[in-house]
Amino acid sequence: MKKIFSLLFVTLLFVNLAQAQQDPKAGKILDAMSQRYRTMKAFKADFAQTLENPSAKVKETMAGNILVSGEKYRLGVSGQEIVSDGKLMWTFLKDANEVTITESDDEAEAMAPSKIFDMYKKGYKYSFAGTETVDGGKFDVIELAPEDRKNPIYKVRLYISQKDKTLKSWEMFRNNGNRYTYTIKNFQANPTLASDAFTFNKSKYKGVTVVDLR
Repeated sequence: MKKIFSLLFVTLLFVNLAQAQQDPKAGKILDAMSQRYRTMKAFKADFAQTLENPSAKVKETMAGNILVSGEKYRLGVSGQEIVSDGKLMWTFLKDANEVTITESDDEAEAMAPSKIFDMYKKGYKYSFAGTETVDGGKFDVIELAPEDRKNPIYKVRLYISQKDKTLKSWEMFRNNGNRYTYTIKNFQANPTLASDAFTFNKSKYKGVTVVDLR
């Protein structure tokens, strides 16, 4: 479960610029992106994740979806559903029809999708890397890197829309040669939320096994 967060949402924010000064232009763009999401009561989106490792001749793609409201979120990807109300976390494995309940901890919360748009503000260097046109839209490209050289992620490249400051896609580069590309699709701001959107309602999962580790 934590691996998913480290591959998906923590992702948002690293680059090989540890010796560089913070780039004011990049900081202004990141601040605008952060503010864009913080003004939303909630948002949801679909995403595609592609893993590539040229030396190993690996290329795999999977789809997922995400719903976020403040500290709360619901993530679906690769046969798993992860739900958090900010205090408790439910991890549901579809194939096993099993859900594990845990208390949220500092590590998980640091990687939570509710935090990703502010993570650059502490512990990361960032730089403006130019602009690109993708599918007819213009995007500012920002690169980030952890100040901690031990981080297995050495660079992330973010594509932020010049039009509405939303995050269109990002590429994450790891020391083991893996590159992960995430593309946001069907983004919707302020969707209508069900009353149980951020809890696990076991009545909707017939015969589910509950493992309570609180």
